[in-house]
Amino acid sequence: MSTPPKPDDINGKVLDESMPPAIPAATVVLLRDSDNGIEVLMLRKNPEIEFGGMWVFPGGRIDPEDYPNSGDTKQAARTAAAREASEEAGVQINSELFIQFSQWTPPPIIQKRFDTSFFAVQAPCELDINIDGGEIHDHQWINPAEAISLRDKGEIDLVPPTWVTLHHISKHPTVESVLAHFSSGSIDVYRGHVDKIGAADRVIMWEGDAGYETWDASVEGPRHRLTMTKNRYFFEGSFDATISH
Repeated sequence: MSTPPKPDDINGKVLDESMPPAIPAATVVLLRDSDNGIEVLMLRKNPEIEFGGMWVFPGGRIDPEDYPNSGDTKQAARTAAAREASEEAGVQINSELFIQFSQWTPPPIIQKRFDTSFFAVQAPCELDINIDGGEIHDHQWINPAEAISLRDKGEIDLVPPTWVTLHHISKHPTVESVLAHFSSGSIDVYRGHVDKIGAADRVIMWEGDAGYETWDASVEGPRHRLTMTKNRYFFEGSFDATISH
């Protein structure tokens, strides 16, 4: 296996495989059916904090108190996602109902990054959203395809894991269909490598992409990537890297 190159500048940061490990985190996607198709709960981060201004799903780092006595990391992730939903949006929901569908780890190009477990759950019929007004400044229920369209218009900001999640949910007609797909037996794993394609555009690649090992988006072959331009994000590929539930 070839050693990844160490380019001078990837997204403005020097690649360093010796950087600290990613911080464990968890997030939960609340889903509901509506006259507008599937809708997801999205929260807007305080512009003054980390990921400021981004529209995200409820979530955050896994705290020491989230771990059970057994030290079970999967249970800790569920607990953290439920706790964050409560703290950020006033949502009380049973974490045992959560379905984990993906795991995201950013490339080692920044000191602080998060290894995030993504869960999904159907929202209760009666659900009042109460944002905290501190970390979270706004919220909305939105159709995934509409959220993607708003990003393309420059009206909202989305990080790649959020965009890809919305992209895949948008392929389903109902919440039942989404959850059936997510519980089909595997968790999609995204360990990103990124390359520049021009002055501003980026490609983030995951295992299964021809350019993944060399961090080179120009390599011909299979695609498992997200191309990010100012006007459009474009996903290519299928889920090749999975782990068992």
